Amino acid sequence: MKYLPKLFSSFFQGGFECSTHLLKTGRRLDLIAATAHDRFALSDYLRLRELGISTVREGLRWHLVEREPNRYNFDSELPLVDAGLEAGVQQIFDLFHFGWPDHLDIFSADFVISFAELAFEWGRLLRSLGVIEPFVAPCNEISFFSWAAGDVAYLNPFGRGRGSELKRQMVKAAVAASQALMDELPGVTLVWPDPAIHIVGDSNKPGDDEQAERYRLSMFEAWDMVSGRAWPELQGRPEFLQVVGVNFYDRNEWVNHGRTLKPGDAEYKPFSRILVEVWNRYRVPIFVSETGTEDEQRPAWLRMIGEEVRAAIKQGVPVHGICLYPIVNHPGWDDDRHCFNGLFDYPNAEGRRNIYEPLAAELANQQHLFDQLEKEQELHDQTTTV
Repeated sequence: MKYLPKLFSSFFQGGFECSTHLLKTGRRLDLIAATAHDRFALSDYLRLRELGISTVREGLRWHLVEREPNRYNFDSELPLVDAGLEAGVQQIFDLFHFGWPDHLDIFSADFVISFAELAFEWGRLLRSLGVIEPFVAPCNEISFFSWAAGDVAYLNPFGRGRGSELKRQMVKAAVAASQALMDELPGVTLVWPDPAIHIVGDSNKPGDDEQAERYRLSMFEAWDMVSGRAWPELQGRPEFLQVVGVNFYDRNEWVNHGRTLKPGDAEYKPFSRILVEVWNRYRVPIFVSETGTEDEQRPAWLRMIGEEVRAAIKQGVPVHGICLYPIVNHPGWDDDRHCFNGLFDYPNAEGRRNIYEPLAAELANQQHLFDQLEKEQELHDQTTTV
């Protein structure tokens, strides 16, 4: 067991829901505005700092940045960047979180060109502000987005049977953006969040195990493409896959075309084993880039995730953090329902947010347990090198 050096400012992190996709109704979501995080970013950050959280996930709202073709204005993003600098909070910005400007066709060559230019301009802005070693996620959840938007018509552009094509297009755009970022900011760290899943076959269907396994292995495709292990014509390279973000929720394991698996089910795969598999495949730093659930199950879910991450670390997996996602409650994508899935609630007029005390208590408990593990690792390393 080797002591794990810190990659992020804090092991526990807060993720602000930042989706900006178009709904079938034509309405565009803007979850940063819907949760008033755009108005209260500084107080949100200071509130997290009080709880020992100094790393956050954020998202660029591309549709606001490029309202007209090839004209980039970051006025909508500067309040977040300024608040982060003032509060001393480390930010991981997604360049793409399911939304893009209306004037672009996502399947076109122009989309790739515009996205690379967006990345370049973002890097130039950060450099001008003195942020020379940022963390940037070029595309959030390429695998989920490609399935949801290209196969099952759930997200814009509401395609069917085009998931593989869309995945390759998103990787091509992400690779171009990665190169633009690295050219402008050599100190950038590229982060790649995507869901980790587990699927088992239906025992009542002969041969279903094989189909389920092929489906399960598809979770690696985007990471393989980015790193150049698959579809090398997309220009992926190993140096792009710098940090793997593992997104894991209570709906990430299921019977093929059937019911959701829950912890305690015989077929449920412990999260620690999933982390071990991801680490053994790529051998780059990883972190839990999204995890959480709703309502009163929030503390128990975090407790389970903490136990599994510690188990993975003890097996030699360099897990560098756990991001509570979302960190504030937000309106549901499809129905605007009040989702109670965060640590904090909607703000009042002054920006104060009520905290969900049971989750806060479990967070403090998990922080203590990970502090203990770090001390044990340091002591172990000291005694083995004497």
